[in-house]
Formats: sequence, C-alpha cells, structure tokens
Amino acid sequence: LLGKTNILQMSIIVLCELIFYAINESIGVIQYKAVDMGGSMFVHTFGAFFGLAVSYMITTQKKMKSDKNSATYTSDTFAMIGTIFLWMYWPSFNGALADGNSQHRVVINTYLSLTNSCIIAFIFSKILRPKHKFNMVDIQNATLAGGVAVGSSADLVIAPWGALLIGLIS
Repeated sequence: LLGKTNILQMSIIVLCELIFYAINESIGVIQYKAVDMGGSMFVHTFGAFFGLAVSYMITTQKKMKSDKNSATYTSDTFAMIGTIFLWMYWPSFNGALADGNSQHRVVINTYLSLTNSCIIAFIFSKILRPKHKFNMVDIQNATLAGGVAVGSSADLVIAPWGALLIGLIS
C-alpha cells in the first residue's frame, strides 16, 4: 500500500483495520477461547488477509503491469536487513505472553522453525531456480513463514523433527 495511498487514505485504512482486528480478536478469544501464543492466528492471518483485500481494492490493472511494480537490488538489500532483524526478534515476539519455562521452549522452537524453513528454502531455491542460483526472496519468505508457522504452538513441547516438519510445511 505504500506509495499507492496518501495520508488520508492510510488513516482511514488504519482506523478500519484496528476496528476489524479488535472484533476479530474478541470473537476468537472471548467466544472461541482460542489461545494464540505467537499471534499467528490473530495478528498475522488477519493482517495478511486485510492487507491483500485492501491492496486488491485499490490497485488497478495499469499499476499491476507497471515496470515500477518489481523488486530492485536496493529494495532486496533492505528486505534482507529486515530479515536479519526478524531472526533476532521473532522469538521475543512469539514469547511475549509466555512465562517461566515456556519462554525457553518458545525461543528454541522458534529458532528451530526459522532454521529449518531457511535450510529447506535454500535447498529448493538451488534445485528449482533457473541456473540453480539462490534467490534471496525465497529465503526472506521462508523466514517469515517459519516464524509464523510455529507462532501458535511455540510454547508447546515440539520434538526437533516436529520443527523440521513445520519448516517443510512453511
């Protein structure tokens, strides 16, 4: 949405997002009694679908076919820096609601999931990409997928092979 909306439009979008997110979380927590340790169900899933819906509504076919609607070396470099920050801070995000020994499990499970997702992404990127070259976007998406995939179950006892399965799925 950045670069496609002005400040007034973004203010309206944020206001609508906050209202709908609060309704969504209230229904999940109060009515369904769902526990979401790392925010995967409420924060990430809602944010993804809301962002896709808003983006779909405000993007025209002309903008989608624009040459400016693609990645550049600079944007990929900044995205990779963001990925490094995700590696450092994702365990603390997943474990914000944990206490005691659960905090240790959250950190271990999150790092196992991030590591396994990235290893699998490197393997498949090497095998499936043209000229068998790594693609940084694959690695960045794997980091996001691994952190989100383990988010809801981060405080549970997961065997290392369970984290490997999470990495394969994401």
